Amino acid sequence: MLRIIVKSKIQRLKVTDKNLYYEGSLTIDEELLQKADIAENEMVQVINVNTGARFETYVMKGPRNSGVVCLNGGTARLGEIGDELIVISYALVESVAARSVEPKKIFVDEKNRICNDRNNSGSGSK
Repeated sequence: MLRIIVKSKIQRLKVTDKNLYYEGSLTIDEELLQKADIAENEMVQVINVNTGARFETYVMKGPRNSGVVCLNGGTARLGEIGDELIVISYALVESVAARSVEPKKIFVDEKNRICNDRNNSGSGSK
């Protein structure tokens, strides 16, 4: 049996831009995607902390170390500049192996710079 397990998440990203008239997706700083082990075009779940909205989309690489987090296309209707997002990626894992998966957790500051990556350290707050 396969289980859907959280593979990685980026906590408290701030939306820096919106572009309604663009191909639908979410642009995220390439450095953040790399640290979180999220591939370009990977499907992710996004939670808008400010509104409670949840949606699925795919990610696109933004310029490295730019701090960019841009809602594109229809997702631009689901948040405002300055809103905080949680981005979660998932993986299908065999049931036995699922019990030992430790998700990558990336925490960012107000400029979307990594302030603490708590990989393999369990849960905690910012």
